[in-house]
Amino acid sequence: MPFARLATATTPTCHIGLGLAAIARPGYINLGRDEDLGDDRSVETLRARTHELLDAAYVQGVRYFDVARSYGRSEEFLADWLKKNPHIDDVVIGSKWGYIYTAGWTTDAERHEVKDHGVQTYDRQRAETAELLGDRLDLYQIHSVTPESPALTDRELHARLAEAAAQGTTIGFSTSGPAQADAIRAALEVTVDGEPLFRTVQSTYNALETSAAPALAEAHDAGLTVIVKEGMANGRLAGPHAPDVLKAVAEETSLGCDAVALALVLRRPWAAVVLSGAATTDQLASNLHAAVVDLDDDQLSRLAALAEEPAAYWEHRARLPWH
Repeated sequence: MPFARLATATTPTCHIGLGLAAIARPGYINLGRDEDLGDDRSVETLRARTHELLDAAYVQGVRYFDVARSYGRSEEFLADWLKKNPHIDDVVIGSKWGYIYTAGWTTDAERHEVKDHGVQTYDRQRAETAELLGDRLDLYQIHSVTPESPALTDRELHARLAEAAAQGTTIGFSTSGPAQADAIRAALEVTVDGEPLFRTVQSTYNALETSAAPALAEAHDAGLTVIVKEGMANGRLAGPHAPDVLKAVAEETSLGCDAVALALVLRRPWAAVVLSGAATTDQLASNLHAAVVDLDDDQLSRLAALAEEPAAYWEHRARLPWH
């Protein structure tokens, strides 16, 4: 399994990955993004900024990179960076299919992405991903599975995914929404010829949204690699937007709110990779300090009180504007 390569990394940040959702397209829902990226969001400007971020991540020990068909030009930008650095052969690349990017490189589109978990979309997007990433792709995930997703019951799709697995690509899924735990447990039951289909799960988990934790622990115990996304709650746990409790704990540790928020996730024994969604090299450097944050029982107890009801959390997320 490609994730075994992460275990051989020697840096203390090897278990923090980098996701390109916030940097490889002009519009996204992260708070503070206007200040992060400024007005120039041309393809070439964001390509250069993405490459700068990837350079910084690699130098600081990050070895997992996360992209998706719907993250603007994330696969393209990553593929370009890999071609510029042919000596780099120790990274793990994960992408996702199932959402179609529809914003046309604008920030004011009526819809920025459209979900489709059908076989035809898989076939088309798998070919598109292969054209860009080729044999550098290690992991291919269904994007944002929910309990009602047809991807959980479509046997033709399962056969296609099993074929990709037989050819050496790890197959996984990501989740979103207030019923993540139900989606995870349903996916754990999906088999092809008596064998589990999925080898990884990528879910939202952070100080505000903790509801998937028991199911993620079950997935880990079943042998899946667990990847955590949105550990910063789309910026709600960063700097000026952070709750007062988080700000207080961050001050006590002499590190940033982001480092403390990610450190909380890194403590989970079932989490193999925790994604940074940094859009700048400064944010990345601050995120990576999570590896050295030491939280005591009192601090952990205070942070645990931040958890929201899943429905409220996801309703709030749905209202975040695309910047």
